[in-house]
Amino acid sequence: MLWPRGGMVTQRIANPFIPVRFWAWPPDIKITMNQEIFKIALNTENLSHLKNYTHFSKSKNSKCGDEIKIYLIIKNRKIVNFKYESESCIYCQASASLLSRNLKNEPVIKIKKFLSQAPFLFEKNELSLNSNLKKFSKIMNKRNIARKECLLLPFKGTLKALIQNNTKK
Repeated sequence: MLWPRGGMVTQRIANPFIPVRFWAWPPDIKITMNQEIFKIALNTENLSHLKNYTHFSKSKNSKCGDEIKIYLIIKNRKIVNFKYESESCIYCQASASLLSRNLKNEPVIKIKKFLSQAPFLFEKNELSLNSNLKKFSKIMNKRNIARKECLLLPFKGTLKALIQNNTKK
C-alpha cells in the first residue's frame, strides 16, 4: 500500500477506521502574541489576597468571562499597597501585574486621570505619562487592540475601587 506524502497515522482511540493525515507536522502556526506580554505576566509578586484593604472592587469581562479582584491600601491620598486576584487570560494578568507594580506611591488624583485615559493608549501613544506609566505603552498599543477589553479589565477594576470607595466593612 502506498502512503501519501507526509505519512499517514490511524487514529485508534476515537475510531480505528478513520485515517488522520498529517501533511505537515507540526502545523505552521505563527506566534502572534508579543513575548513582552509573557514576561510581564510572569511577574506575580502582587498576585494575592489582601486582608486589611481600604478599597476593593470585583470586575468581570462579560465577553470572555475574565474576573479580577482589586485590593488597595490608600494612605495620605496615595496607593501604599496594591494586590489582585484573577481568573483570566494572560493579557489581563500582564495588565494587572504592570498596574500593581507601577501605581504604588502615586497620588490617587493622578492615577484616576491616567486610568480614565488608558483606553486612548490603543489609538495613540501620546498621552502625557510620567516615566513610571510609560511602561504601559508596551502592552497598550495598536498591535494588541484585539485584546483591548482583556487589557483594560484591571484598569476598570482599579478605577471602580477608587471611585466607589468600596471599603471593607
